[in-house]
Amino acid sequence: MLFNKKIDPCCSYCAKGSKINEREVACLRKGIVSAGGRCPAFVYDPLRRDPPHPAELKTEGYSEEDFAL
Repeated sequence: MLFNKKIDPCCSYCAKGSKINEREVACLRKGIVSAGGRCPAFVYDPLRRDPPHPAELKTEGYSEEDFAL
């Protein structure tokens, strides 16, 4: 998912921007812009993208015997 070629443009993970805070990005072309913004100069940088949090494991209703072989 992180290295998908068909990614929706977003300033928060563009190679031309630096994250200031959760809502703003300092863009080399446009200056300070919204993190959710987009422009035609978008260059995807997968290292700037935060992966989604893993799902929480729900263990209610299970006992140790359910996991024994």
